[in-house]
Amino acid sequence: MGERDLPARLPEAAWTRRADLARLVAALGADNIRWVGGAVRDTLLGGAVKDIDAATPHQPDEVLALLKAAGIRSVPTGYDHGTITAVLPDGPVEITTLRQDVSTDGRRATVAFAQDWRDDAARRDFTINALYAHPQTLEIADWFGGLGDLAARRVRFIGDARQRIREDHLRILRYYRFQARFGSALDAEAEEACAELAPMLKGLSRERVGWELLTLLGLPDPADTVQRMAERGVLPVVLPEAGAEEIAALRALIQEETRQRIAPDGLRRLAALLPADPRLAESVAARLRLSAAQKKRLVAASARQGEPGDARVLAYRLGHAEAIDRLLLAGADVSPLGNWAIPRLPLKGGEIVARGVSAGPEVARILREVEDRWVAEGFPGRDRVETLLAERLAARA
Repeated sequence: MGERDLPARLPEAAWTRRADLARLVAALGADNIRWVGGAVRDTLLGGAVKDIDAATPHQPDEVLALLKAAGIRSVPTGYDHGTITAVLPDGPVEITTLRQDVSTDGRRATVAFAQDWRDDAARRDFTINALYAHPQTLEIADWFGGLGDLAARRVRFIGDARQRIREDHLRILRYYRFQARFGSALDAEAEEACAELAPMLKGLSRERVGWELLTLLGLPDPADTVQRMAERGVLPVVLPEAGAEEIAALRALIQEETRQRIAPDGLRRLAALLPADPRLAESVAARLRLSAAQKKRLVAASARQGEPGDARVLAYRLGHAEAIDRLLLAGADVSPLGNWAIPRLPLKGGEIVARGVSAGPEVARILREVEDRWVAEGFPGRDRVETLLAERLAARA
């Protein structure tokens, strides 16, 4: 793709013809709103658009008043930072007042509202994210060469890369995430800046690091990017557990997901980047502030020793997602779990008590032994379970 292949006008897409967006534009005034960011970028690339963001010179209270006057429901989702969400029939739109940075400390920025579109564009991270489209003419405003970079699939910082990273250290991980998603041509300045300033990542909140890392790993094929992060000294700062062997495991997992047509999953791929050590997985989950459910999956995946065994037994013992993780990490077939719902043992402890067994540990032991045989036999129906129970009770007598 050459630079000339990208027009300076946004191609019409289903979302640009939305009636509810036309109503929003009428409320704010066509000259006082621009589509910006991912919707513009992804439409130019011919991709699907999930979220629509808009910029406006209107102050937040003005946006609220104009939307109310037009009968459009709004939510002040980020009022102090200038963001109002317009709740529209075909999907919400975040509207943010034009801003410029007043001060930054690498973790957060103090901003002031602005009136100049270029000032707002200048505070964005990458040129491909600083493309503004007029809602009616669809003409694109591009002050920093974003169209050319997008055509070349190059992720380039706006302005001096080192300075932009010093303003917000998370931009190192954002650079690699965007590089994994869009990049083919490497930007030497960005690569060198990320490598030089990688230690700054240590000062970031662990939640933000975890989110960026999982999002990057959830892209179709981030293996080359992860490899470069390791070579540049960035990966060791955020995930020192991942060495050459683990990166090879990530590549193998991605190949297995592709072969079996399983959707990418950032958490599963994070497990591939960790040694098979449940205690270590618990530590990483805590460090990255993962949720309880995420931690459970990560620990289960890290307990991979030897062959995973029968897929359905694994899913019954661990859970469906956990079994999929273990099978793929082992290069095993996941198809037995395709449309299979994990069954419940059709037997309750009360039924065992009703047959003369005193309530207590003995009931739990019998229940467990019947369950083990039921699982080993492939989860047969109620009649077989009653037979298994009768055999167990007879042996007890």
